[in-house]
Amino acid sequence: MLAFKYISFHYIKYFIIILSALVMFLVGFDYMGSTEKLDISANLLLIYLVYKTFFAIDMLLPLSLIFAMISTKIFLIRSNALVSFYSLGYSRVDILKPFVVVSTLIIFIFISLHSVSNFARADEMAKNIRKNAQYLSPTRDLFFTYKDKFVYFSKMLPLQESAEDVRVFSFSSNSLKEVLVAKRARYRDDAWHINAADIITKPDEIHFDSLGIKVTKEKDLKILQGFRPKMLDQVYEGKVNFTIKDAIDAYMLLNEQKINTDVVKSSLYKIFVYPFFVPSLVVIIFFFVPISVRFLNVSLFSFAAIISSLMIWAILFALIELSSHKTLPSEAGIVLPVFILFLIALRQWRRYRLAT
Repeated sequence: MLAFKYISFHYIKYFIIILSALVMFLVGFDYMGSTEKLDISANLLLIYLVYKTFFAIDMLLPLSLIFAMISTKIFLIRSNALVSFYSLGYSRVDILKPFVVVSTLIIFIFISLHSVSNFARADEMAKNIRKNAQYLSPTRDLFFTYKDKFVYFSKMLPLQESAEDVRVFSFSSNSLKEVLVAKRARYRDDAWHINAADIITKPDEIHFDSLGIKVTKEKDLKILQGFRPKMLDQVYEGKVNFTIKDAIDAYMLLNEQKINTDVVKSSLYKIFVYPFFVPSLVVIIFFFVPISVRFLNVSLFSFAAIISSLMIWAILFALIELSSHKTLPSEAGIVLPVFILFLIALRQWRRYRLAT
């Protein structure tokens, strides 16, 4: 228990230091590169930097956990604390447990942060501030399907949860049946409400004796149940930064509509599966670290471990991007690499556990 507390304390300490340093570097570098484009008020600039900080944490937290493990292990070696623990009867697995437990707990906290919209969509909001001087820019010319109907929004305002210049096209037997036209729709109570609309109905048969097009006025209409504005904005604009709730709801809704769900699945795998490469990589690297400076050049090993971690993280990050753009199936691009790392880590764990 003493070793667990001691190692956990130093692991968390190094994690906070490394994460803070990496985040400040990334945010500072971004700010220096975007100074000319950030012609905004001081208030918006501060909010922009906060969102960039959230994005940096989202991207760098898993990597910081690995670097913190390497730093902590090197600290234990240089201070001879590691040899002391072994001489007291602690096994390698006992020394490894604090790293695995702490990193896994932090990963669970990290995953839960994706239920907060400001964290999950931080990069998107920062880009909107830089480009449009507002958090969420209006989505224009949104066209999508819903229950065999085609829906068009000329402009959707996610913050106001409203849409302008709405058109709903209804079909029957592959032929246009009617068109609903409304100036504005507002989202409330899990549906889009239209105060007043014109419904243009086409006759079933078009000939000289037909009645012609019929236009009727309707009030208090309700359409698109379950299609939240933010979810529409994310799914149909091809954005991949979902909150947990939005991603699950979008997957269920699109799956019900028999619409391709690859992007949403990729987002879910990125949230729930990708972070768990960290405990696996921690286990793999841990058993390669020497127990004393006498057995290996620690500085050289640290350099090799950091480079290896960066390469694995970069490969996983690239595979996630490929999966998000439907170049690779998300199962092959995200789930499979993490599962392979888990199997390697499990083999290492079992090997050294049986040895002790």
